[in-house]
Amino acid sequence: MQKRLGILTSGGDCPGLNTVIRAVVNHATLTYNWQVVGIPYATRGLLERKAIPLSINGLDLRGIDPLLNMGGTILGSINKGDTLAHIDEIIAGYHALELDALIGVGGDGSLAILNQLQSKGNWQFIAIPKTIDNDVAKTERVVGFDTAVNTIVDALNRLTFTAASHDRVMIVEVMGRKAGHLALHSGIAGGADVILIPEIPHTIKGVCEHLAELRDRWGRRFAIVVVAEGVQIAADSSSHLSCEKPSCGMGQYIADELRHCSNNQIDIRVSVLGHIQRGGIPSALDRLADGQSAQMVAWQNGQVVAVPLEAVLACSPCLVDPNNFLVQTARSLSTYIGNITPAITNIL
Repeated sequence: MQKRLGILTSGGDCPGLNTVIRAVVNHATLTYNWQVVGIPYATRGLLERKAIPLSINGLDLRGIDPLLNMGGTILGSINKGDTLAHIDEIIAGYHALELDALIGVGGDGSLAILNQLQSKGNWQFIAIPKTIDNDVAKTERVVGFDTAVNTIVDALNRLTFTAASHDRVMIVEVMGRKAGHLALHSGIAGGADVILIPEIPHTIKGVCEHLAELRDRWGRRFAIVVVAEGVQIAADSSSHLSCEKPSCGMGQYIADELRHCSNNQIDIRVSVLGHIQRGGIPSALDRLADGQSAQMVAWQNGQVVAVPLEAVLACSPCLVDPNNFLVQTARSLSTYIGNITPAITNIL
């Protein structure tokens, strides 16, 4: 009897979701002759008992496969609502759709909810990690992260030229409420002079002194500062605003503080990349996926492996280790400013 496989995308969108859908449909159809259906808008589709037939013939246009380079998700996604309040209805929806197994593509929050559903519903369930934050444990890579880094690096490259032309400090706010992987990787690759991440508290005085050193010691009259949206603020004598989370955003908050700290001697502009980071054509690394139950597909040591989902969730979110190689590299570069070299501030 032909098996019926469902797939859904949950949480915030990111590049590469459609390539995962494509890979699942191709592999399930060509290798196992399974029927594949897409569940629209994650668990809402299960709740409403909706399914969209997916086939390899329906995923191309005259021989051209659009899912390879299409951002977002053709199935739609949601990242709000009280899913667990409808757990019994969602489980009933799974069975009403006659699913033999379900693949869920999501970040650590979505996967935690789906894990509770599959455990109570006794589903056959496989998880595929995706998030631009790169904070899912037990895997070296997640779908969406590489493309988001490339998007930010491209923005930093563009902003560097205008910053240099006008002797300005460009503050670039990127996503990352708890984890600073996105800011750290893109900041190093994009030649940022200061990288501020949630895992390492900073002071405005420390940033201001570093920018002054760039100008006075190295003759640099411009700088690029990458700020994760969830960066921690340590109070110091130079701060003149509240250290509570500002409504204006962390990038603007830090800009206002730096102006005050420098007696308005620094010309500053703020760019908030926002949802631009979630869009775009998926990079080569984000165009891959592979398919036991309650397992998550992970990338480890250059191979695709299956990891128990409970083990993943027990260690998520995976934050930046302040003593890891990338952080140490950024710190070491802060003492040598050649052309445009990155630095990270960790002054309490």
